[in-house]
Amino acid sequence: MTTRVLAGAILSLYLSLPATAAEGFYLSFEGGASEVDDWEHVRTKWTYCGPIFKDAVATFDTGWAVFGAAGFSFGGWRIEGEGGFRQNDIASYVKEGREAVLRREGGTKNPVSGELSEISAMINVLYDVPLFERVSLAVGLGAGGDYASFQLDTTWAPVDESDWHFAYQGIAGLNYAVSEVAVVFVNYRYASVRDINFQPTSTVTLDGDDFDKHAASAGVRIYFAAPAVVASAPPPEAPQPVPLEREFMVFFGFNKYTLSPQALSTIREAVVAVRASGSAAIRVVGHADRAGSIAYNKALSVRRAKSVEKALIAEGIDAAAIAISGRGESEPMVPTADGAREAQNRRVHISF
Repeated sequence: MTTRVLAGAILSLYLSLPATAAEGFYLSFEGGASEVDDWEHVRTKWTYCGPIFKDAVATFDTGWAVFGAAGFSFGGWRIEGEGGFRQNDIASYVKEGREAVLRREGGTKNPVSGELSEISAMINVLYDVPLFERVSLAVGLGAGGDYASFQLDTTWAPVDESDWHFAYQGIAGLNYAVSEVAVVFVNYRYASVRDINFQPTSTVTLDGDDFDKHAASAGVRIYFAAPAVVASAPPPEAPQPVPLEREFMVFFGFNKYTLSPQALSTIREAVVAVRASGSAAIRVVGHADRAGSIAYNKALSVRRAKSVEKALIAEGIDAAAIAISGRGESEPMVPTADGAREAQNRRVHISF
């Protein structure tokens, strides 16, 4: 049920809000605190007279966790592979039944110690929801495997067992874009490791609830973005270089890179002028207004330039003659405050 609710929330956010995250390949590193809920389970001891069942519960101290991920971001979505490590000491262990209750704080007669350490490997899908300039909310889900190592040292029945289990997690966090390629963030994770069972001896088994875990962490994400200028083949040689002599401008709606009928009409006028001039070199430069993050606006300006390039090619212009680039919000036609929307700054220049 929780998984379906989280998935629905992510889908609704995607349909209603534009993404503002940086795009491309990235690496991330983070660390913080780890909590594990009390683990209730049943200890079964097999005897000649049959099995003996005893309820038990382990509690854990606050521990630590580290995570690293490699992924790809596009249009606000992020897909990543994540590796993690968590470690929590056992605070107490209580076993009930015909024997006396045993606990760590009960003194030296029945001392209890140990730890739970886990290595996880997850595939995460996340979406970054824009909140303010440079700030976005991250929500996501992940699934994979968790290698849990449960070590319990007692004078009566020690346990030292490790095994892989299926696990899933939900993630929520806040991102702050420090620059076009660096993002600092804080995350909260809820993770559940399923079907926990251990067999420390041939006659003893431990079967119980899932390991439910929480982690609060802070980290940094570094993007390896593609260059804003898209490489194109050099223009064919001409007897004489043709100077840039004319310019046309195509305008776009807010957060759009699709071409309106008016934009297509302007592009056709530019094509007629290009053919009349005999020019063999055409520049297509995209721009954006100052609403949104620096990285997002740069990527958006490149998309706008690519849309115009496609339309020029459709009108018969040789692709090799076109060079495109994106300037983002760095060269506004109308100066504005940061975060302001301005229609004249959402444009592409066609010059030849």
